[in-house]
This record gives sequence, structure tokens and C-alpha cells, in this order.
Amino acid sequence: MLLIDGKKVAADLRQRVKNDVDALVRQHGRAPHLAVILVGEDPASQVYVRYKEKACEEVGIVSRIWRLDGGITQCALEKLLTELSHSDDIDGILLQLPLPRGLDASRCLALVDPKKDVDGFHPENVGRLSIGLPCLKPCTPYGVIKLLEYYGLSPAGKRAVVVGRSNIVGKPMAMLLAAASPFGNATVTICHSRTPDLAAVCREADFIVPAIGKPRLITRDMVKPGAVIVDVGMNRLADGKLCGDVDYEALTDVVSAMTPVPGGVGPMTIATLMSNTIEAYRWRREAPACPVA
Repeated sequence: MLLIDGKKVAADLRQRVKNDVDALVRQHGRAPHLAVILVGEDPASQVYVRYKEKACEEVGIVSRIWRLDGGITQCALEKLLTELSHSDDIDGILLQLPLPRGLDASRCLALVDPKKDVDGFHPENVGRLSIGLPCLKPCTPYGVIKLLEYYGLSPAGKRAVVVGRSNIVGKPMAMLLAAASPFGNATVTICHSRTPDLAAVCREADFIVPAIGKPRLITRDMVKPGAVIVDVGMNRLADGKLCGDVDYEALTDVVSAMTPVPGGVGPMTIATLMSNTIEAYRWRREAPACPVA
């Protein structure tokens, strides 16, 4: 079995981003600037933001964190996002999700300038992705494609199953796998909680991308020999250990390639965020070449 090492691939991507940042500073006189908005005290979000802050520091991207009280009003949050979208000093904007109860994430995301939407969640970027136009892509699905590219695992002409239909991972993952590109062109099925006989559907797949958040959901009897699995799931067990949506140990002698959890897709999400920030910086300074209207 080929181990798809997300730590290794992410480190390679971060080094390339660092080289790009150095070149952009020489060309334009300043580094890309990422604004991160963190609302409330969600523990997982606090950890993710610290990781992102550290990653920015390592590659030379300037980051500023707005840590806001969970009681902030919708109006005040929208005002901040509007100001950041219009600020020429800000190249990328990331609104850390989930937001506290009572705040409308959809309304907030729609206010982010699509050219600064480094998470790839703005409706305009989602729409452009769906019809194959250049755009800022959602970080986790884009990270999965980067892993496949690095190891030369093309899904072109193969059957791919995405387990999960979230707007953050499942739906954009399916679009990227089906896209007309060297590491797309798959025949894609999206499975979810209403899918009858999930095991039978998965057994038809050459590529499986579980992203549903259920520990070890994908078991040995659900996977055909030689399949490739990129596990997006991240679950904490009762004993504190982390595992994915795949029964990893039971599948090592069945699959041809698989990501570990942790150490697979997770590091790629932050690395592609850094890459998206560079793209946003470039597009805003090279207006004629900017693919986002």
C-alpha cells in the first residue's frame, strides 16, 4: 500500500508558497496580508486559527486575527467583513466557521469580496467552480486534488465515490473530481445519509473520499481491492485518539493507496489556504489576469 503522506506534500507546498512570497515582496514591495475573523470560544476553531497563524508566519504571509466576542451582532460582523472587503491592505479574508448560534454564516460569507475569498465559500466562487471557470477553490477538496497530483493518482476515467454532501467538502469535492482536468474526469457519485446500501456503492469505486464525520464508517467489506482512499474525516474517540472515517488498520492490505489520520488531508487544508492567499494577492494586483470578476 502506498501511504499518501499529507505532511510531506504540505511541507513541499508551503516551501513553494514561501518562495512565491519572497518573489512577490521583491516585485510589489509587501507580503500578502490575510485577515482571519474568529468569533466566540469554540475550542476546535481556536486550535485551527492558531495553526493558520503559525503557517502564515512560516511562509511570510502577514496575518491579523480579529478575535470577536460570541455575542457580537450580525450587523457588527457584517460591517467588519464589508470594511475588510473594501480595504486595499487586505488580500485574503477567512471567516472561521462555525459561527456562534444566532449569526447567519451565509449572509456573512456573501459579503466577502470573491477575489479575497481564500476559503472558496463565496457563492460566486462556488458557481464558477461548478461551471469550470477559474476561481478560488475550497481548501480541503483542493488539498485532496493536490495529494492525488503529487502521487500521480489520476481518477480520470475511473469511478469515484464521495461520502458526504456538505458545502465545505462533499459537494466541491465531487465537482473537482468530475472537472475536465488531468486529476478530474472521474465518474462521481455523492453518497449521504439517505443513500441506500452505501457498502454496495462504495464497492464500485476506484477512488473513495469519505467526508462525513463518522469514525471508521468505511469498513473492509465496503472497499474493492486496489481502491484509493483519501480520508477527510477527523474524529476523536472516547480514549482521546484521533481516527478518520475509514477503518484504516483493516484496509491496509486491501487498498492500493490511502491517507492516514492524522497526517493526511489535515495538513493540506492549511497549505492550500496559504496557496489561495497567494493567488488572491496576485489576482488583485494583476487585474487583467484576474479570473474572479
